[in-house]
Amino acid sequence: MLFVAMSDTHSRHREIRDYNDIPDGDVLLHCGDWSGYGTLDEAKDFNDWLGKLPHKYKIVIAGNHDLSAWERHRKETQKIFTNAIYLQDESITLDGIKIHGHPWTPMLCNWYFMLERGSSKMRRKVNDIPEDVDILMSHGPPLNKLDWSVIGGQRMGCEDLRNRVDTIRPKIHVFGHNHADYGGAIGEHTTFINVATCNEHYIPVNKPICFGLSSV
Repeated sequence: MLFVAMSDTHSRHREIRDYNDIPDGDVLLHCGDWSGYGTLDEAKDFNDWLGKLPHKYKIVIAGNHDLSAWERHRKETQKIFTNAIYLQDESITLDGIKIHGHPWTPMLCNWYFMLERGSSKMRRKVNDIPEDVDILMSHGPPLNKLDWSVIGGQRMGCEDLRNRVDTIRPKIHVFGHNHADYGGAIGEHTTFINVATCNEHYIPVNKPICFGLSSV
């Protein structure tokens, strides 16, 4: 299957030129922060935009800007996304490939889907990620993997998430959140991909990243 991954469009999805910068594929993955201010109208407009894309499946998770998902039960958020599959601490299997959605990031400026770094709540959330995941979608990066931020010159990655990934070894770990470290890194067991569309100035300059994966 061919996957097309992106993240952090921050309500600027319609500035991506006439869909020409979004390659066709079997599955579109969006790793959260579809909105800028978290409004319901932003979520509905993003869903409408997704409906015009050609991919057979579109899978979406929330990010720290997505208040419209935070203030609703995940089943209610799924009703908003009539053109996508919304995953919040859930998994789906497509053609034998298991995909899990994990929206949580360490606390930063008191946004949404954030937990105290190193807390028992964070450990419970990351430990709920199944052991047999092929593709892990998280909003934020794991520690020391494409997580260097130019803001404050610090790493944004989650240590608990990194420990879980090192344990369960998904084939692909795709995420965003950190706008300054777009790109990929091949590890011994897992390929890490930061697919943040917007740069640190919230301008959508980074293209989606494609990868293929087989269940065999």
